Amino acid sequence: MGPFNAPEIVLDGFKERPEALAVQGDKLFIGTATGNLHVYTFGEAGEQQGQLVETKKALCRKGIEQIAFIKDVNSLVVLSEAQLTLFPYPSFSPPTPLVKAKGALCFALHTVVEYLDVEASAPATPGTPGSKGKGVGKGVPALVTRLAVGCRRKIVLYSWKDGEPQDVQEVAGLAHSPRAITFVDGQTLCWGHTPTDYCLTSVKTSVTVDVTTPIPTTSSTNSIGMGMGALSGLGGYMTLGLGAKAKPNVINVNENEALVAKDNNGFLVGPDGKTARPESIDWPAPPDEIASVKPYVFAILPPGSVPTTHVEGVPGASASTFIPSPVIEIRSSISLSPVQTIPFPPSPPTSLPSTATHTLRLLTPSPSAKSPLFVVSTPTDRTAATNAGSAVWCFRIKPWNQQIDELVEAGAYSDARSLLDSLDAALIADKERKQKQIRALQAVDQFRNAKYDDAINAFIELDINPAKVVALYPESIAGRLSVPQDEWIPLYGGPRPPKAEPPPTSPNASTSDVTVKAEEQGGPRSVESPPRPSTPQGSIRNVLLRTGLESLMSTAQDDDAASIRSVRRPPRPDNFQRSIETLMRYLSDRRPKIAGALTAFHITPMQSHEMPHLSATSKEDLLNLPNAPLSSLSPEELVRFAQIVDTALFKSYLLVRPGLLAPLCRVGWCEVSEVEELLRDREKYQEMIYLYHSRKMHGKALDLLRQLSEKETDPHDKLMPTVNYLQRLGPEHLEQIFEYSRWVFEQDRDIAFEIFTSEEAELPKDPVADFLERLDPAICARYIEFLIAERGETSQHFHDRLAELYLHMTINAKRRGDDGARRTAYEKLLQFVDTTGHYSADRLFALLPPEDLFEAKAILLGRLGRHDSALEVYVYRLQDYFKAEEYCKRVYQPNSPTSNVFLTLLRIYLLPGPSAPAAADLLPPALELISRHSPRLDPVATLQLLPPLVTAQDVRAFLLESLRAPVFDTRVVRSIHKAREDQVARRLMVLQSKRVRITESRICPQCHKRLGGSVIAVHAPHGEVTHYQCREAFSRKLREIRT
Repeated sequence: MGPFNAPEIVLDGFKERPEALAVQGDKLFIGTATGNLHVYTFGEAGEQQGQLVETKKALCRKGIEQIAFIKDVNSLVVLSEAQLTLFPYPSFSPPTPLVKAKGALCFALHTVVEYLDVEASAPATPGTPGSKGKGVGKGVPALVTRLAVGCRRKIVLYSWKDGEPQDVQEVAGLAHSPRAITFVDGQTLCWGHTPTDYCLTSVKTSVTVDVTTPIPTTSSTNSIGMGMGALSGLGGYMTLGLGAKAKPNVINVNENEALVAKDNNGFLVGPDGKTARPESIDWPAPPDEIASVKPYVFAILPPGSVPTTHVEGVPGASASTFIPSPVIEIRSSISLSPVQTIPFPPSPPTSLPSTATHTLRLLTPSPSAKSPLFVVSTPTDRTAATNAGSAVWCFRIKPWNQQIDELVEAGAYSDARSLLDSLDAALIADKERKQKQIRALQAVDQFRNAKYDDAINAFIELDINPAKVVALYPESIAGRLSVPQDEWIPLYGGPRPPKAEPPPTSPNASTSDVTVKAEEQGGPRSVESPPRPSTPQGSIRNVLLRTGLESLMSTAQDDDAASIRSVRRPPRPDNFQRSIETLMRYLSDRRPKIAGALTAFHITPMQSHEMPHLSATSKEDLLNLPNAPLSSLSPEELVRFAQIVDTALFKSYLLVRPGLLAPLCRVGWCEVSEVEELLRDREKYQEMIYLYHSRKMHGKALDLLRQLSEKETDPHDKLMPTVNYLQRLGPEHLEQIFEYSRWVFEQDRDIAFEIFTSEEAELPKDPVADFLERLDPAICARYIEFLIAERGETSQHFHDRLAELYLHMTINAKRRGDDGARRTAYEKLLQFVDTTGHYSADRLFALLPPEDLFEAKAILLGRLGRHDSALEVYVYRLQDYFKAEEYCKRVYQPNSPTSNVFLTLLRIYLLPGPSAPAAADLLPPALELISRHSPRLDPVATLQLLPPLVTAQDVRAFLLESLRAPVFDTRVVRSIHKAREDQVARRLMVLQSKRVRITESRICPQCHKRLGGSVIAVHAPHGEVTHYQCREAFSRKLREIRT
């Protein structure tokens, strides 16, 4: 598997020695060592070999070193004999020598679309297709082609803008002559003058700086340690310079980076002359040539330098055996990791050649990312080379979608993402969706490799369905949503992996050893590119040069290290704890955002009991909820998200932070059926009660409280939790309150009574009173007393009901013979009817028994205004003269209908009616009444009521009071009136006798002017005279003097 299809021959049996290749469309240009140019056409993959179109004999007098096609001017640029010439295509005449590029050694082409700012002389930052729109600015687009020619100690730059030639630029005075050159970007060139020395030249400023690269971690002297067969072909025909002096290798890999090869290391260089990335390429040996087909880098590695482990499917591969033939290694220019390794000539991995039979050359990189790459292979044997000639192989890149799919199938999600990001949206259908999908798959892979924070951050960024995130956890967290690890990738839209057979284990290895090893590794590893061994240690040369002593020492060291590792195992990473902490961070991030989205629909957690339960939705439906921003979801989908998040967060807290459960139980969307048994197992009863209450599952909560009460012995601790819970229930749960309060009343009435006197929730009074009356009228009476005393109840309905309750309690207690209860109830009845007026007296009076409860009758008769009947009850039935007298005191009001109430009592005493007891002597209380309340009795009427036998001595005090008081009052009043009249008459006489005299000389004391005939004002009490208009000012002056 790799980004390129298997190479195929497009031209075979080419007898001349090819030195340069160029591609334009379906044309392949081959320049030879004899100066000839061959033009071939080639088709798509699988079609017949290339067809010769034209051969230009002796296009150049000597060999063609390098060729390229300039599309802007439809010409072929050819380097031969240190001279650069343009040949128009297809006529190839007339040739145009580029005379300023005399002494040319190499050249490079760069084509880009620049957006020219009409208001500025300098062009905008160039942008190229496939660069994700980077650099696209305002202005007129123009196609600009630049040809940089490396000459002896100078660089010459030719350019064309929309096919029109521009001024030639020249950077002279270089310290060295460029042997290989490429563009870093449109204005910067990178060139090398030795295989290890490179420079950077700015076209704008003509400044040249040396390329600085980090020092390799391994010695470069070891980089030539290749296999024993690496130099076996030096004596062959057309060795292609293997024994000649090596040339520098530098190529462009993207819009602002160039790759330079130093020994067996490759460094990416930016426009500033410094390494653009901290990573570098570590080839097994210095590459012979390198080329680029964006975004991949090709390198030809010499025979015997690549271990067989780098080629897939090689039987018996090991790091100590090497491929004896040249190898083309393809790396991603994005990740710098190898993606494909192909030995040449291509053959099945099971039949690798034992020696190098061909030499291999990349004569030129492809000028376009869409063009294929061509490789020339030549037999090392002279006879074979003469007879068979050279072959041109074509590397065709796979479709981008296929490459991405293969990377995803291999688990190389990072490479797949990088490749997808580097491509233009026009090349990939639905690019944004693919980016999100691959990013999600990469996050799953990170999660699998214990990179929980990175994974969760990606899930948040991508708005992944919370059910899918929770599904990555075991059943203790995810419940029925949990998905096996081998199903994670398909769950997130990835390919279903093939079922892997369990790896063979040693017969001596126990299961526990395997388990411990897996646990020490901290989980499965992600599938990435295979690690490449370091070049010096992996070469045959180093294997052969190791002495026996070194081997023994290393073996001993390995044994000691293994012994130490077996004794000192590193502590096992607590990945589960970390994963739970990370999940809680994810859920805590989602929870308020989901709540905010639900608020837009006027949905709150208080309505959670009204929504369908999470268990009513299948697992498949939950996992198929969309991965979308919360603002685009429906209310039903948001509710499902809220339920999933709160349930998972609840289980997470239960495992690692049980102290945080209570707030989540009170307000949230947690699914009760999934967590209640977990809470019960851990005896988190308080949290269970909170949870039941928030979901309106009050029956379960009250049943649990009753079960828990059986473990308590103290009545208060036993009953108060239930009482407190019932107090918080509202009138909509009245039947449950009645149902579960019964057993509390059975235990303790006083504690149970608090259920209905709480201020947390106001219950309907009538149903409560009916329920309590069914339990016990005394409790109902107590409840109505509470309403009247504490809640200020004034309605006649409850007052009548309380009076009736007292009456029935009194009557029932008498029937039972319970004198104490009767006395208590009767006293309450009497106090009630005597102190309040919000009941119906006539209705209650009608309910009284005819021959009992006479005091109550007396009070009620008084309430009805029948004072004579009330007093008769006191006097005749109760014979309680004191209460009769107190009754009169209470109702007496002078100058009102009750002003004769004492006379009525006296009449009842002195003129007994038919209901009076026969043996009663009522004269003594009558005389006492006369003596104590004589002012309130009419004297004449009283004397008329007295019987003839009553002596004057018996009523002496009454007679004196009656005769004295009126005479004294009349005399005093008369004297007071006379004195008052005399006083008023004298004061009037004095006032009438006062005069003031106004003369011609009298002046006003205020303005000091003569009064004359003006209007005057006289001021009391001394008679000062002022003008009328000066009166107020003078009055103020007098007040100030007096104060």
